[in-house]
Amino acid sequence: MTKGKIKVLIAKTGLDGHDRGAKVVARALRDAGLEVVYTGLRQTPEMVAEAALQEDVDLVGLSILSGAHMELFPRVAEEMRKRGLDDVALLGGGIIPQEDIPALQKAGFRAIFGPGASTDEIVAWVRANITSRVQ
Repeated sequence: MTKGKIKVLIAKTGLDGHDRGAKVVARALRDAGLEVVYTGLRQTPEMVAEAALQEDVDLVGLSILSGAHMELFPRVAEEMRKRGLDDVALLGGGIIPQEDIPALQKAGFRAIFGPGASTDEIVAWVRANITSRVQ
């Protein structure tokens, strides 16, 4: 049986209107052969979780620069659990202080990438840690 292609949802939660980094990561993942869905700006946690459900993704990557990550990221994780998406991995990126990372990991985020993370590093992490749920 052929292994399925990893499917990733990239989302921007809250009022943060800066999406260049999210688009760069989305393109790098797509260029690496992954299937990528980008939700666009100003998504609510409910919208992100619903898109993850509808798109049947393996990974949700959230990007935030506004400083609202401690409010919005855990809410996305909660909304994912409400929809039975416990097996969908969560990845975060953006301006996130080191001291906030343990709490985000406890909330369910498997990795956090901050400023300076290369797209090669992110692609390598995804390839090493995520498998398609469709086999």
